[in-house]
Amino acid sequence: MGSRLPELGVNRTHCREMTWIQSVPYIYLGATASVENILNRSTSSASFSKATSDYVRHAIAEDVWAEIFARFAKPEAGLMIMDPYGGKMSSLPETATPFPHRGGVLYNIQYMNFWSAATDGAAQTRWLGDMYALMEPYVSKNPGAAYVNYRDLDLGRNVVVGNVTSYQAGRVWGEKYYGSEFC
Repeated sequence: MGSRLPELGVNRTHCREMTWIQSVPYIYLGATASVENILNRSTSSASFSKATSDYVRHAIAEDVWAEIFARFAKPEAGLMIMDPYGGKMSSLPETATPFPHRGGVLYNIQYMNFWSAATDGAAQTRWLGDMYALMEPYVSKNPGAAYVNYRDLDLGRNVVVGNVTSYQAGRVWGEKYYGSEFC
């Protein structure tokens, strides 16, 4: 990172090498959590999270990145994970699989935040909403898109009446996750 993106100022002290299973409690429970903490199901030590996602199809300007980075210095800030797309993946047509978001996508963004049972999570979810709103001009739109494995109830829910839901009710969220493959 130091040689490719020196403007970020990242060095070895900012990095922590770990196995994948060690990363699970680290991400969801905090830097001091251990693999054993994953098994702790008590309410007093409960950890909560909320995530949402989007896709980026065009490069985001440097001045916008400065504003994005400033959001991470705020109290109760969450995190943003960016997964690169392209290569062979982008050559598959949208209709080849139920996962349509391939062609023309630079990367997927997952926005996340976490809190403990000691707080109601309002500040953390507000940070997510503010970040999502900040990013709106720079991400997918008409229609918006979301990665199917980052389910977000704020994007829509099935409306069930008499044990039946409708296609129209599902379209609210279905097209964001599945694009034209939602049918």
